[in-house]
Amino acid sequence: MRQVEDIRRDFPMLVNHPDFIYFDSGATSLKPQCVIDAVTDFYAEHTSNVHRGDYAVAVENDSLYDGARRTFARLINCDPKEIIYCHNVTQAMNQIAFSMAHDFLHEGDTVLISEAEHASNVLPWFYLQKEYGIHVKYMPLDSQANVDLAGYEKCFEDPSIKAVSAAQVTNVLGSVQPIKEMAAIAHAHGAYMIVDGAQSVPHMKVDVQDLDVDFLGFSAHKMCGPGGVGILYGKKKLLDAMTPMEFGGDMNARFADDGSMILKETPVKFEAGTPNIEGIIGAEAAARYIMDIGLDSIHAYEKELRAYFVEKMQKLDNIELYNPDNAWGPIDFNAKGVFAQDAAGYLASKNIAVRSGNHCAKLLHNIIGTDQTIRASLYFYNTKDEVDRFVKAASEISLENAVGIFF
Repeated sequence: MRQVEDIRRDFPMLVNHPDFIYFDSGATSLKPQCVIDAVTDFYAEHTSNVHRGDYAVAVENDSLYDGARRTFARLINCDPKEIIYCHNVTQAMNQIAFSMAHDFLHEGDTVLISEAEHASNVLPWFYLQKEYGIHVKYMPLDSQANVDLAGYEKCFEDPSIKAVSAAQVTNVLGSVQPIKEMAAIAHAHGAYMIVDGAQSVPHMKVDVQDLDVDFLGFSAHKMCGPGGVGILYGKKKLLDAMTPMEFGGDMNARFADDGSMILKETPVKFEAGTPNIEGIIGAEAAARYIMDIGLDSIHAYEKELRAYFVEKMQKLDNIELYNPDNAWGPIDFNAKGVFAQDAAGYLASKNIAVRSGNHCAKLLHNIIGTDQTIRASLYFYNTKDEVDRFVKAASEISLENAVGIFF
């Protein structure tokens, strides 16, 4: 990997705010200049819609928009026709759940999830439970939300389980789940394997062929790309059998006044209406950027940085860590006796950005015993110097200091 000091020069937010410590990349990442340039170039040099014009600029955008699928396919190792554009992982998971209800599951079938999931991988299944009679059950986890594989396999003694949906890396505790093994067990019992890759694809090499998952979603804004762009991967034969969640322009070949319609082939049949063209162009630039740096290098660097962070935080008497043994992902903690948002406010007063609250994982309290924590999430542009400055600030968090910033 390039030297982190060199990488940081690619990010205007870091260049323009050198004293700002950004430990909230789990929510959204900073953007390198190449991504900003790709988006602004679209607005300044070749604005048009796609798939709707025969003039030169429109043809250029068709090429950029459709060609980006090849880059995303290379990122996760699949066929470009298995790449569907959407707005984010939330839309991807909702599309999967919608199609599961309409095309693959039946009343009485069960979807297996975990209590460590983000809301986007919980609420769509709750809706199916309410409206379609599809049950939701939970797989066993340890105290840091890692899947117990033996207990997971035992779940399939229930023959009604027809789908499993889990984050490859959980968004709060950073638990890296054994997706390849989970998929093999699911398939051996005739169940689909659905993966939330929001916190994995930006940080590690993800190969959907090797994992043999049926579906995977990820978001560009967490991997140095623009907001409002997501990717839904699905095995082609499954996508071909799926009903789109949205209907409108471009995704149909024709329709008539008798109510008949012919949809275009996968993946276009899932992409109704004018898309986020500039976002997709920028997202491709982001994918190229992180692949050029190297996902294996990013993973190794973040793992080393996190271990350094945890070692320092464990020495603080005023801090309670919830995931010290997980080797990767965010650091989740509280300052003893201080409400999480007050503690985060104190850190903000020191020019440090973190996330506080339940992080859209409102079932996680069943595992860690609290529904309010602070999450410090790292990326490859963070440094040990930033960690040292953070730890010093964290050591000073007290009820008096946290409340004092408001008066």
